[in-house]
Amino acid sequence: MWEAIRANRRRSAVLITGMALVLFALGALGGNALAGPDGAIIGLGVALIIWGVQLAIYATNAEAVLLTGVFAKELKREDSPQLFNVVEEMKIAAGLPFMPRIHLIDDPAPNAFAVGNKPDHSAICVTTGLLHRLNRDELQGVIAHEIGHLKNRDVQFMTLAAVMLGSIVILSDVVLRTMRFGGRSRRRDDERAGGGQLQLILFVVAILFAILGPVMAQLLYFACSRKREYLADASGAQFTRYPEGLASALEKISQAQIAPTFANKATAPLFIINPFSGTGVPPVQSQATNGRDARSTFSLFSTHPPTAERIRILRGMTGAALADYEAAYRQAKGTGLIGTQTLSADQPQPVRAASADEPIKTRQQARDLSYRAHGYLTVHCNCGLDISIPEGYEQDTIRCIRCGRVLPIPAASVAVQSQTANPEPRTMQYTRTGTGSPRSERGWESFRCECGRTVQLSPSFNAPHIRCTGCGRDIQIS
Repeated sequence: MWEAIRANRRRSAVLITGMALVLFALGALGGNALAGPDGAIIGLGVALIIWGVQLAIYATNAEAVLLTGVFAKELKREDSPQLFNVVEEMKIAAGLPFMPRIHLIDDPAPNAFAVGNKPDHSAICVTTGLLHRLNRDELQGVIAHEIGHLKNRDVQFMTLAAVMLGSIVILSDVVLRTMRFGGRSRRRDDERAGGGQLQLILFVVAILFAILGPVMAQLLYFACSRKREYLADASGAQFTRYPEGLASALEKISQAQIAPTFANKATAPLFIINPFSGTGVPPVQSQATNGRDARSTFSLFSTHPPTAERIRILRGMTGAALADYEAAYRQAKGTGLIGTQTLSADQPQPVRAASADEPIKTRQQARDLSYRAHGYLTVHCNCGLDISIPEGYEQDTIRCIRCGRVLPIPAASVAVQSQTANPEPRTMQYTRTGTGSPRSERGWESFRCECGRTVQLSPSFNAPHIRCTGCGRDIQIS
């Protein structure tokens, strides 16, 4: 896929240059409309500052900003060994030299995306809805698609483009708000000083550019993201050796018809399917003769190719190699996608048999996984009710809403201190009860550190101590 990677780099350079020009033009026009010719220089300077700040964010922790914006929490291997196994399998199949971090979004809408500006900062993010709605073959297809983005080096571009688009949206909003409150007095001053017509024209142009600038940037952003989805689909089919898994996953995700709570315009192109696509597409078999309907029709504002078309191409593959995807793509689109040198080096790859594996999580297990990732402490009542308590709850007990029992909050206690003049920091200890929530994944325990942070113990945890992620203190476990 090196030809696709090289082409992506060229398109990325053109796109980022175009978005930078939109940003600078917006700053200059907005400044000129508000303060005259001198203001244009000031506005250009403000645009340069915003661009510099955003590039600094991209170079340091852009992926952290994006992941925080969608309320994603990083998982550890003990949180979900099955999910880590799937990601690791696809990482090995792709020959990826690094293991991406795995994040979870607590949302019933099934979706996923990859992000990162550097290989060691790359992450794959999935929703709880994805874990309990897709079987293992389908989940493999989605993870392989995202691994394909990492392998093809799409995520660096998409992360930078998302940051640039955010800069343009911010500056546009600043210009429009400033014009609303300061534009009238500025226009009256220009009219009294002469040259009012020219300034009025520039003022109108600035308003139009403030409104249309983000739209122009989005068109550039979306145009380059669509082809990347086809290439990631081809990679996903190749890594899993089972194109139907990804096709079925795309169909389920598109038909979920659940409004997302975690995405915005800047992050929408990152997802495997646009989270704002609204209603799902009907099954491919019932499509019209052109394979599309009104809801999946291509438009300039589409962040992704039509889902029905992506599914049809995957189901048209006779094998799992890149050449098989290219043949199905040419039949559907009438043009090529993958470079000739890449295809000449491609090896035939038969489609493997489907597995009989179910989803790796039930709905309740996916919810419990999210609660643990977000630091909730679980208290089990003898009446059978599990009570999830958020961090920051200050009481030492809680009343069961089902039976009325008053339940103690599990917490680490202070160990016996040696008689010294300064015994701080105090040693903490916690005695395991040996019970977890019988409703979901038995064996997980959680308790509160003295600093208030929730500490989670997995069923396989057998170390003599654990470090609190809040205060950094070692807590003895017995």
